[in-house]
Amino acid sequence: MKTDIEIAQSIELKPIVDVVEKIGLNSDDLELYGKYKAKLSFDKIREVEKNPVGKLILVTAINPTPAGEGKSTITIGLADALNKIGKNTMIAIREPSLGPVMGIKGGAAGGGYAQVLPMEDINLHFTGDMHAITTANNALAAVIDNHLHQGNELGIDQRRIIWKRVVDLNDRALRHVTVGLGSPLNGIPREDGFDITVASEIMAILCLATDIEDLKRRLANIVIGYRYDRTPVYVRDLEVEGALALLLKDAIKPNLVQTIYGTPAFVHGGPFANIAHGCNSVLATTTALHLADYTITEAGFGADLGAEKFLDIKTPNLPTSPDAVVIVATLRALKMNGGVAKDALTEENVEAVRAGFANLKRHVENIRKFGIPAVVAINEFVTDTEAEIAALKELCAEIDVPVELASVWANGADGGVELAETLVKTIETSPANYTRLYDNNLSVEEKIETIVTEIYRGVKVNFEKKAKTQIAQIVKNGWDKLPICMAKTQYSFSDNPNALGAPENFEITIREVVPKLGAGFIVALTGDVMTMPGLPKRPAALNMDVAADGTAVGLF
Repeated sequence: MKTDIEIAQSIELKPIVDVVEKIGLNSDDLELYGKYKAKLSFDKIREVEKNPVGKLILVTAINPTPAGEGKSTITIGLADALNKIGKNTMIAIREPSLGPVMGIKGGAAGGGYAQVLPMEDINLHFTGDMHAITTANNALAAVIDNHLHQGNELGIDQRRIIWKRVVDLNDRALRHVTVGLGSPLNGIPREDGFDITVASEIMAILCLATDIEDLKRRLANIVIGYRYDRTPVYVRDLEVEGALALLLKDAIKPNLVQTIYGTPAFVHGGPFANIAHGCNSVLATTTALHLADYTITEAGFGADLGAEKFLDIKTPNLPTSPDAVVIVATLRALKMNGGVAKDALTEENVEAVRAGFANLKRHVENIRKFGIPAVVAINEFVTDTEAEIAALKELCAEIDVPVELASVWANGADGGVELAETLVKTIETSPANYTRLYDNNLSVEEKIETIVTEIYRGVKVNFEKKAKTQIAQIVKNGWDKLPICMAKTQYSFSDNPNALGAPENFEITIREVVPKLGAGFIVALTGDVMTMPGLPKRPAALNMDVAADGTAVGLF
């Protein structure tokens, strides 16, 4: 059996200028990064805004497990299948982070015969967007420390600086550091730390900004810390938003690539969904909606995180709301949610499928709370048995949700045709009536409690003393009308990663509440979720190499 990279390297890519002809673009509209990658110019982005808006399909999943779900694979394969049945379709997905690529999660280019290409470039440095975001973030950190060194005219309390440096790698040793040590020439000593680049507020901003001016406005609104009198200090106080925007002037433009089947794909932006909003850029999704009849996009991790944030944070910034939501699962993952150990997932276990279905059922119910029809996509594995499939179809029928098996990993577009046809039928017969989960005018506590009780199904929210103090400060500063971005383990509805399935009667603890004024939301941190991940005992990097001719080896 070929690996993902072997399949990708066996495909003869078309020049990107040829790929985009089917969506009405030509070489003058592109800024080329070689033959197979390009960015779309702002002139063209503004021009296509006059076009009608197409259908939007959000792909999400059950809570992730080590068994794997294949959300990106289904996203890409579904788009290829829609094109195969005659629907003009584009993809808008996120860029991978080098942290997971070199760590444990893997890339974000799909798999098998449902991939975006060139997958080696996409999974590594791509067009340099991640580096630009890293540089902008750290340039701001350098300006802050220089301001302290040069006399601190703004009266910034160095103990209350909340802006961290970032690097696009998993590096637990950088979570807590001290800077400015040595002689007075080396700056003012203070405690600091690093986040992973995709957790940076600048990444979140890039993915929500609608143009350069909006980008500058959002950058100016970033709160970097507080003065001795507890008043906030913004980037605009440091007068550096223009320089930061300059560093991001190319990174904000959506990247265009292709699938194995030649479907045009925007791959742009990549905030994590367990610690950020987890969605690709508004610019990419909006532009795709104006270029194609169907746009397939995805949100990170399970629907309790990525989909909720897509619908409550990103959708209000889009020209339309999703017409349907596809929820991805595997029978293997359902069995794990039903209590089966990872090393026993290849054995038939119908009862475990039935038990694990509780997780999928809760996600279906949650999506319906937003007034959007759901379709279940089962990412097919060769170990799936007829009895397990029959049981799942029976369970889906009981809650009246369409379900289709998809073999896009093995069969590409052909393996997603039935899913594509069911999706189109669902959109045509069950029109969406989108509504947000909560009103932004509710208090911070009420918004968090709504997410916890309605989406996670917890019974109570506990706010630690630090969180209460931070909420009081948020209210005092008039920031409390922003939406909530929950930072929570992706593995469970609760804040306990080991509570699989559909846990009940649990409480959620909010340990910290952080305003992200530039991004336009408030982050509520739960459990022990980290904004800088660590590497596993055997990181994926140990399998990687490069041949003498420059060909990537071992990249999944």
